[in-house]
Amino acid sequence: LLAAAFEYLHVATLIHDDVIDHADHRRGYEAVGKKYGIAAAILAGDWLHARSMHLIGSLTGRQGLDIFCDATTAMVDGEFLQLRHVADTEATEDDYFAVILRKTARLIGSTCEISALFGGGTEKQVAALATYGKKIGIAFQIVDDLLDYLGDEQTTGKQVGNDFVEGKLTLPLLHALRVADQQERATLLDCIHNKRHLPEGCSTAKQLMQRLDSFNFSRRRAAQEIEEAMAALAVFDADQHGSSLALLEGLAHYILTR
Repeated sequence: LLAAAFEYLHVATLIHDDVIDHADHRRGYEAVGKKYGIAAAILAGDWLHARSMHLIGSLTGRQGLDIFCDATTAMVDGEFLQLRHVADTEATEDDYFAVILRKTARLIGSTCEISALFGGGTEKQVAALATYGKKIGIAFQIVDDLLDYLGDEQTTGKQVGNDFVEGKLTLPLLHALRVADQQERATLLDCIHNKRHLPEGCSTAKQLMQRLDSFNFSRRRAAQEIEEAMAALAVFDADQHGSSLALLEGLAHYILTR
């Protein structure tokens, strides 16, 4: 039931994200709003969110519900912050991490933290798993943002370059803007402000990001987050928790290779 509660919330956020983004498809299928209408999509997302809160509160009490609500509040804050920075070429990598910590990492961190609480973990173990979850959440979002440029549409179920079209300045693009020379930066700014709805705009920006090593830079940052996630688990006894640690390590490294 605890896993179901988080999956309810996850699905709710996907449904609402597709409404916000006016997306027609999700993972290769028609989005709920496209298939059943915007009103039905909003109501379905609201019901799933409410049900998830009920389950979390029932299973983990006030402490678990507080963690859960803090995470969901942060998700909304992250979405507002992301909206504020649409096509904002003065945004920084710190701004990017402020967004993804709120919209992605805090939620994944809360699933690990609440699960540790539910499982009777010590204070240190609960904190360690919260850190692990946040770190893999950051890595997950970085990789997800890389896939927006480099992924296969048949595999990801999402149109390549969609973030660029929407004016979302993710880590590889922000890195390229930071390290570009004057001419390269001018080209990137032109693509973002004048050509982002055209195929050539995304294509040109992608070529520059490749040349400026921005994709590899982002992969290295994701790998660093995974290393820090695994380091947080040092509080657990390898003999006593070996199988669980192996699963957590496998999940962390899967994020880097998906």
